[in-house]
Amino acid sequence: MSQVKQLTELGLFDARVPRYTSYPTAPQFAPEFAQSTFSRWIEQIPPGSTISLYLHIPFCRRLCWFCACRTQGTSHDAPVLAYAEALHKELELFRTRLPQGVRLSRLHWGGGTPTMLPADAMRRLAAHVFDIAPLAEGGEFSVEIDPNEIDEPRLDALTEAGLTRASIGVQDFDPEIQRIIGRDQSFEITKSTVDALRARGISSLNADILYGLPRQTQHRMADSVQKLLSLNPDRIALYGYAHVPWMARRQQMIPSDTLPRPEERLDLFDTARRLLMWDGYDEVGIDHFARPHDGLSVAASAGRLRRNFQGYTDDLSPVLVGLGASSISRFPQGYAQNAPATATWRKAIEAGEFSTARGHAFTRDDLWRGRAIEALMCDFRLSQSELIDHYGADPATLDRLLAKVSARYGQFVKLGADALEITPEGRPLTRMIVALFDEYAMDKAGHSSAV
Repeated sequence: MSQVKQLTELGLFDARVPRYTSYPTAPQFAPEFAQSTFSRWIEQIPPGSTISLYLHIPFCRRLCWFCACRTQGTSHDAPVLAYAEALHKELELFRTRLPQGVRLSRLHWGGGTPTMLPADAMRRLAAHVFDIAPLAEGGEFSVEIDPNEIDEPRLDALTEAGLTRASIGVQDFDPEIQRIIGRDQSFEITKSTVDALRARGISSLNADILYGLPRQTQHRMADSVQKLLSLNPDRIALYGYAHVPWMARRQQMIPSDTLPRPEERLDLFDTARRLLMWDGYDEVGIDHFARPHDGLSVAASAGRLRRNFQGYTDDLSPVLVGLGASSISRFPQGYAQNAPATATWRKAIEAGEFSTARGHAFTRDDLWRGRAIEALMCDFRLSQSELIDHYGADPATLDRLLAKVSARYGQFVKLGADALEITPEGRPLTRMIVALFDEYAMDKAGHSSAV
């Protein structure tokens, strides 16, 4: 029996499952989560430790039709500047609760389009952050950069502020595909941005590219990947396009009949994967690729790869604080999410309070199940003894789950005396396999295709 036929019989091409950038996943967070809990968790950060900080800028000059992120379009700078002022006030709230001596292992600005901020606003925001918590030795400051929304003054501002890594969304370089998804971004303007960054000494570069887009073929996929390879990014995220027009209304602009079938999506991924591997990239997890020198590849080789809301990371900090509308924070105690609507978030900040709207406090089951999911997503292997000894897993429950995985997925997994491994042939099934460790009710309509 062919591998594709086996994957079909196991339901890969019909399944919709979470991406598992957290456990529990965000839809399971409880509403009316107290902002006092979020404040207390910040206060309980050990003095002198390192944390990650994420700032969300939810504005775009134009709204791409493929995007399902919480963003809003504006043709003027005034809303962006007003939002930045509220972000400064939120930073001051954060300062009042943050213990002494805390430094940043990672600072990331995401969106939306953070580079919509004028140059002076960028400098001021970065200076404010680093006045509260400086970057630790070896720490990274990364920003998502839109090549259509950047210029020399803003690049200079980011460089002077201490930018160490740039992240550029490519999606696809084919003009017809860009037209269908509402994303006009030529190879030439992308290359110009990359060249300008490198001329300023920013050598670390991330890039995102999508498979499963409308009108995408293996030939077009290969052409876009080869153009991306000519830019030589250090790491590449190869994400599957999630078509969820019932959740992201702008996706209704994309005709569903132009999308590749699930079996074709797997071929598109494999086409890109083979080109990236041929060019010397290491495969990292289920959808990332990195040069051997990059921290992501090093972490994967050393068993230190982790999973967070940006995907895979080599950051080992147990705390990620998210500021700005809709941002999610992760603490050893649980998750907390800010109000998603900009107006609601800003109203709370103006009143001198955090805007915490939803959250989840970890149970013991959450901890070991979350670690099992993360281990399989990162290493394609979990250790029973680690889950029992360090995360408090119940041996009998774990045994039943492992037996269930082995029975359902057969030759695509290996169950040993202490370890469950996903075989290389079984890696397309990873998200389906880890879903068996998820004890929360799953609304499949709210999740993306498993392939």
